[in-house]
Amino acid sequence: MTRNLKGTSLDAIITALLLLAGIATLLPFLYVVFVSFSSPSEYIRKAGAFLIPSEWTLVNYQYLLSTGAFIRAGGNSAFLAIVGTLLSLAVTSSFAYSLSRRRLKGRKVLLVLVLVSILFNPGIIPPYLVVKSLGLINSIWALIIPALTSGWYVFLMKSFYDSIPAGLEEAASIDGCNDMGIWVKIILPLSLPSLAAFGLFYAVSYWNVFFHAILYINNFEKWPLQVLLQNMLIDSSTSAGGDLAQQISSEREMPKETLKMAAVVIATVPIVLVYPFLQKHFAKGVMVGSVKE
Repeated sequence: MTRNLKGTSLDAIITALLLLAGIATLLPFLYVVFVSFSSPSEYIRKAGAFLIPSEWTLVNYQYLLSTGAFIRAGGNSAFLAIVGTLLSLAVTSSFAYSLSRRRLKGRKVLLVLVLVSILFNPGIIPPYLVVKSLGLINSIWALIIPALTSGWYVFLMKSFYDSIPAGLEEAASIDGCNDMGIWVKIILPLSLPSLAAFGLFYAVSYWNVFFHAILYINNFEKWPLQVLLQNMLIDSSTSAGGDLAQQISSEREMPKETLKMAAVVIATVPIVLVYPFLQKHFAKGVMVGSVKE
């Protein structure tokens, strides 16, 4: 009985500590959301010292969504997330499927090259020189083409393709299906869980692209949302942020903080909304290549 009592007390203490840690982690996010829905007058009156606003309003979101720079940056990020993800999935899945075929000539050499790309990071200068030599500086494609695939994802998908019974392909070949038809009609439908998982990873990566955008994009009209958000949060007083930063720094009635919080929420919500649609395949897809039956 004493042992059970000690175990119950320990469980209660651990649960209480985890609950406190969860609340401490959640509070900053709630504060950001609540401030984004608060009225500018209330924020100024209370100096931001509140959690739940007494006056709920959408004026901060209306102000941001009526600004050309913010809409343009959101469109750039949406283009990166949609087009970049589709292209990355196409390149990664096709490359991984090719490497899984033992009859591919030069297969071992390609596998070694993929492994080298995982083990050794070229740094900043070589990729920049490649992008510059291709004439992609100040082009949105500079954020897509160099990041079309990942060596780690290729290896994971290759392991998944290795686990597919060869009899399926042999049966399709007997029915007159060529290699492209086998990949499109048989392999890809079987790969939906892995494609959903890796698609989510790619989408998050493209949506949150920041460092490479600063490195390759000098024209603020081609900035993705994360770069514009950084300019708003840290350096909104400069002219580098374009018309949105200038409007925020010159606006007297709208406090910068409420606009910043609304911008953070807008930049976060699209990716958060993607998870429920991919949850069905995500848990299965992340285990791709981990265990072979």
